[in-house]
Amino acid sequence: MTGSVSIIGLGPGNALQRTPQADQALSRATDLVGYGPYVQRVEASASVVRHCSDNREELDRARHALELAMQGRHVAVVSGGDAGVFGMASAVFEAVDYGPQAWRTLDITVVPGVSAVLAAAARLGAPLGGDFCVMSLSDNLKPWPVVLRRLALAAEAGFVIALYNPRSKARPTQLGEALEHLRACLPGSVPVAFARAMGRADEAVRLATLVEADATWADMSTLVLIGCAASHLIPRPDGRVWLYTSRKVEAA
Repeated sequence: MTGSVSIIGLGPGNALQRTPQADQALSRATDLVGYGPYVQRVEASASVVRHCSDNREELDRARHALELAMQGRHVAVVSGGDAGVFGMASAVFEAVDYGPQAWRTLDITVVPGVSAVLAAAARLGAPLGGDFCVMSLSDNLKPWPVVLRRLALAAEAGFVIALYNPRSKARPTQLGEALEHLRACLPGSVPVAFARAMGRADEAVRLATLVEADATWADMSTLVLIGCAASHLIPRPDGRVWLYTSRKVEAA
């Protein structure tokens, strides 16, 4: 008898931004598997077994979830935001791809969630109104020169760029390097937003131009959004602003 694996996006942190589908999948779980803070975010009965692990143990976590499902457990693998955006979905399917053939018989479903970039965009206005791309600044799984090349190409293409994993204690310099790299590709007046902990009690948003942007304003809970030539600010009477990107692109 085999169980199932549901890979669930919990949203950015506010329970109101977690989908009913995610809540329904969580209610069926016998086991919760994930990064400790995400697992602890889920309210569940005392009978549900929580399997917490560290942040860089994605593949081991995925294999453990699949092994539990083979034992007949109904496993919820949880991620913040959307599990398919730098979350656990790719780790689970990578484990299946290279794991025992029996894992391919399991009932595995992915439940979408509100990604941090969508929560940040909604809070700011409409910065994703045109074409955009999403990148991770972490070089744990890809070389740093590849990150810089992709940034330059995205800027050249005119995309709004959303940066996940911008800065951590282990990687304190990379966001600064990335911003310097982009200053060589984009006008200094391009708007940059630092959106931290969207939907949570410690939510904070800071807007600046690319030339003013300071990497020390970000941590691992921050989504950094870099605008393009079509991004505009709308000042409001109370001193706040909306940020949006025009839908129209002029011919080159």
